[in-house]
Amino acid sequence: MSRQFSIDKVRNIGIMAHIDAGKTTTTERILYFTGITHKLGEVHDGAAVMDWMVQEQERGITITSASTTCFWTRNDVKHQINIIDTPGHVDFTVEVERCLRVLDGAIALFCAKGGVEPQSETVWRQAEKYHVPRLAFVNKMDMAGANFANAVEMMRTRLHANAVPIQLPLGSAENFNGIFDLVENRLRYFHEVHGDDMADMCAFYDKKTGTGYIIEDMDVPDEYAQQVEEARNYLVEKVSDFDDVIMEKFINGDEVSADEIRAALRKGTIQMKIVPVMCGSSFKNKGTQMLLDAVIDYLPAPSDLPDTVGKSVKDGSEITRRCADDEPFCGLAFKIAMDDFGQLTFFRVYSGVLKTGDAVLNPRTGKKERISKLVRMHSNSRNVIEEAYAGDIIAIVGLKDTVTGDTLCAANHPIVLGSLDIPDPVIMVSIEPKTKLGQERMAMAFQRLAKEDPTFKTYVDRDTGQTIIAGMGELHLEIILDRLIREFKVEANVGEPQVAYKEAITKTVTHAYKFVKQTGGHGMYGHCVLTIEPREEGGVEVLDETVGGVIPKQYIPAVTQGIREAMLRGPLAGYELVDCTVHIIDGSYHEVDSSEMAFKMAGSMCMSEAAEKAGPILLEPMMKVEITVPEDYMGAVSTSINNRRGCIRGTEFVNGVMNIEALAPLSEMFGYTTTLRSLTQGRGGFTMQFEQYAPVPQSILSKFVDKFKKV
Repeated sequence: MSRQFSIDKVRNIGIMAHIDAGKTTTTERILYFTGITHKLGEVHDGAAVMDWMVQEQERGITITSASTTCFWTRNDVKHQINIIDTPGHVDFTVEVERCLRVLDGAIALFCAKGGVEPQSETVWRQAEKYHVPRLAFVNKMDMAGANFANAVEMMRTRLHANAVPIQLPLGSAENFNGIFDLVENRLRYFHEVHGDDMADMCAFYDKKTGTGYIIEDMDVPDEYAQQVEEARNYLVEKVSDFDDVIMEKFINGDEVSADEIRAALRKGTIQMKIVPVMCGSSFKNKGTQMLLDAVIDYLPAPSDLPDTVGKSVKDGSEITRRCADDEPFCGLAFKIAMDDFGQLTFFRVYSGVLKTGDAVLNPRTGKKERISKLVRMHSNSRNVIEEAYAGDIIAIVGLKDTVTGDTLCAANHPIVLGSLDIPDPVIMVSIEPKTKLGQERMAMAFQRLAKEDPTFKTYVDRDTGQTIIAGMGELHLEIILDRLIREFKVEANVGEPQVAYKEAITKTVTHAYKFVKQTGGHGMYGHCVLTIEPREEGGVEVLDETVGGVIPKQYIPAVTQGIREAMLRGPLAGYELVDCTVHIIDGSYHEVDSSEMAFKMAGSMCMSEAAEKAGPILLEPMMKVEITVPEDYMGAVSTSINNRRGCIRGTEFVNGVMNIEALAPLSEMFGYTTTLRSLTQGRGGFTMQFEQYAPVPQSILSKFVDKFKKV
C-alpha cells in the first residue's frame, strides 16, 4: 500500500489554550466541516466526540488528549490533518507537553473576552520550548464583552508575541456578522437564513432550529475601507521582513498580491517570527472553514521543519534523520493508554516507514518489539491501517516494554531521540483500601495508571507505612481517585499523609543504666554505660569501645539491638532519633543472671534516658520550592511564603517571569497549589523537592510534645 498523501500535504497540529476557551468545541466544528462527523457534539451536553471519558463528559472539560484525522481540500488539493485536542487545566499540562513534543504546528485559542488567560501563558511557553509554530484564533466573538483588539494586544504584551491580525471581525457579541479577510482584502459576510428550503445553500445549517447562514464573499463596504486598509498595510509591513519583493513594493507603495502575502506569512510562521491572528465563533460555527484554510496555508508540513536530531546508542554522537520515507525508521512514543485489550501506544513517525509485522528496536531496553497492529485514532475509536509513513501520528497496539518517551527505531540503524521532560508531582494524599480485594485491585490500578500518566506517582512512605499517591494538583488526584472507584472498583479511605518528622540530640551525654530483675530461679542482670553525641554527617552509628571484657562479646549485639530499637521512638514526640553516634564504653555482668534479653533491655533503657538529657530537638523536612509567577504577583507570593514559615532565598527575572527560590517546611505546603493559583489568578506555578531536615521552631514544638504525652 503506497502513501495516500504526499508529505507536503500532511499537517500535524494541536489545539491548545486556557480551560474553557473552546478547544474541544473548535475540534468538533473542524470534524463536522471536514465531514468526519455528521452531528455536532457539544461539550456542555457531554456529547463531544473528543471528550470520551466519563469524567470529561460530567465535568465538561478535557482531561486526556485525544487525536483524530480529518481531510480538507484547499485550492482543489486534498490535505490530511492530524489533530490532537489537549486539556486546558493546569493539572494536566503534561498532556499538552507530550503532545507539543511531537506536533509540527498548533492553533492557540484565546477567548475574545478573557484574552490571554493564565494557562494560555503556560502552553505558550511549552510551545516555545518545543519550537512549535502557531496560529492564533480569537474565539467566542459572539460573547458579550468580546474585544478582538484587546486580545491581540495581550498577546503582544503578555506573551511577547509578534501577533499580526490577518482578519478583523465585523461587529461582536450578537452583532458578530462577518470577518474581514485582510490577505484577500474581502469581507466574508454571514447572512442568516431560515427554513428548510434554504438548507442546501447554506455554509452551515442547523436542522434543530431551522436556521443557518450563507457566506457572501463581497468587497469591503466603504464605511470600513479605511480601517481595513490600515490593518492590511500593517500586515504587509510585518510580512515584508520575510520577502524582499514585498519590502520593495511596500516602500514604493505598490499593490501586494494575496499570494505574495500568504507565501511570506507561511515563511515567517514556520520560522516562529510571526503569529497570524484570526477570529471567529466556534460555537456559532463561524470562522472554522477559514481557520482550516489557514492551517493549510501557514502551518508547516513535516518536511518543512528541520531534520530530527537524535543520539547514537554507541557513543552518544549526534545523528540526524530527514522526514522522508526512504530514511531508516525512527519515531517517539509520546503517550500510553491502557484498556481491557492491552496497551495502546501513541506514536509519531519521524522517518522511514513502519509496517505491521515489523520488528523494531527499543534502545532504552535493548530489546526488539514486534508490531502486531497499527491503528489511526478517532478519539477512542480505532481504524486499522497496514503502514505508517514519515510524518504520521498513529497508535500501536500490543507493545509490552515501551513507555512514554521511548524511541523505537530500525534495529540496524539505532538512534535515541530526545525524551520528554516530566515534572515532579506537587501534591500528595494517603490512601488505604477498605478490603483485601481492594488492596489487590489498587496495586493493579496503580501499575496501569502510572504507565498511562507519567506525572502520577505512588509509593509507600518508609516512616509512616502509608501508601501515598502524588500528582500535579487536587483535580488531578480527584480524577485518579474517581477512576479507582469507577474503573477498578476500589473502595478506599483517603486522607492527608503524615509528615515524617524526626528527632536529634544537641549535647554529648554519658549515662549508665543497670537492669536488674529478680524472680524465682535465675534473675536478669544487664549493665551498660553509653556516651551519645550528635553526628554531623547524619545517620546512626553504634560503636563498641569496651575493654577487658566488662561486657562479654556475645552480649554486645543485644546491647546494640536495644539501642537501635530505643532510637525508633525519640524522647520528645515519639519520632525516630537520627544523626547520633553511640559509644558503648563500660558495663558489668553477672555470671548466672546475665542474658541477651537483660542486656538488650539495659541498652534500650540507657539510650532512652540518655537521649532525654542530651537536649533533644524535633526536626521537620524542609522543601526547596521554586515558584514561577508574573512580576505583578511577587509581593503577594512572598508574603504567602513567609506566612508558611518559609524564607525567600533568591529571585530572578527572566523573559517577563519572576522565578522565586524559597525554603519552606513540608507541613505548611499542603494546599499551596490552590493558594498560589488564587493569589496569581492561576498564572503561577511551582515545583517542590526535599532538601534537608531543620529544627521545628520552639513556638510550635509544644503541640507535638503535648500530643505525645497524651498518647
